[in-house]
Amino acid sequence: MQRRLAGVLVAVFGLFAAALPASPHHSFAAEFDANKCMDLTGTFTSFEWQNPHGYFHLDVKDASGNVNSWTFETVSLSTLKRSGTQRKDFSDNVGKTVTVRACLAKNGVKNRAAAETIKLADGQVHRIGQDVEGKFSDNPKEGY
Repeated sequence: MQRRLAGVLVAVFGLFAAALPASPHHSFAAEFDANKCMDLTGTFTSFEWQNPHGYFHLDVKDASGNVNSWTFETVSLSTLKRSGTQRKDFSDNVGKTVTVRACLAKNGVKNRAAAETIKLADGQVHRIGQDVEGKFSDNPKEGY
């Protein structure tokens, strides 16, 4: 009797779990414009090492000398790790000057972009986003 009750409870909880909304996953093309990519250089201020995508922030001076805070999205953490980028690469560069190749948000949100590559303060370049410009087509990596 107890086994049957336990089985019913497991089934009920399984149905409840299946009914919970899943966080939607989006494609690059849904949010970012592959025709509006640029290089941005600034001070790496912080990062969020989280799934489904990593995020990091730069303070970038504009042509007038004003500092604007930018938010960049990366590929998933598992893809970052497979390509050789570790959390330490981000934490070691907080407060340092880096250059990011990124594509702007389609919805017009200012200072938000999808990162393609990052050149760290020591000169290392890491591929941290999708290859939307075809720069890496001769060396494709799984998951991009």
